[in-house]
Amino acid sequence: MTKPVAQRPGGRTARVRAQILDATARLVARDGIAGFRYEEVAELAGAHKMTVYRNWPDRNSLVSEALLAAAEHTATLSDTGDLRQDLVDFLLALAAGMADPTGRALVLAIQSAKDNPDLRATTNTVLAHRVALVQHRVDHAVALGEIPQVDALLLADLLSGPVQLHVSRDLRPFTREDAERIVDVVLAGLRATAR
Repeated sequence: MTKPVAQRPGGRTARVRAQILDATARLVARDGIAGFRYEEVAELAGAHKMTVYRNWPDRNSLVSEALLAAAEHTATLSDTGDLRQDLVDFLLALAAGMADPTGRALVLAIQSAKDNPDLRATTNTVLAHRVALVQHRVDHAVALGEIPQVDALLLADLLSGPVQLHVSRDLRPFTREDAERIVDVVLAGLRATAR
């Protein structure tokens, strides 16, 4: 009787893929979308360059997947039942993610997207994912009567815009107090305009 072989969650392949995507995002943050080479990605990821070429035969697919992976880890929006706290935590995670090299790559890609149709499609997907997170949380808050009906894209812009501006200025760290002020002003504005 043979013993079943225990499988590692994700295994080596998943780990190498994650390292390649992270390396790509870091190089994009450092050198821009067109400035990195597959050889650099492989070296930074500790992988063979043929592994990179085999899984991502073109630059756009590699950059797109790296940016999507970076976006997933940049900020999440929980639903704990306390909308204010959830939004404050979301903004803190967003600020931390934007200050990280992979988050900077995402910001750079969004800024560069207007000149690159393939990249624009990826950044639109990233932004749509972020809006979907906000929409899910907003729908629940609206159903509970915590806030009036609001467009999730508008809410995401109202919340994230000040965070992006603060992080890009890089004058001081983004704090919980900063996040609380932003959330309080936005929620008060939503409630006031609904009357």
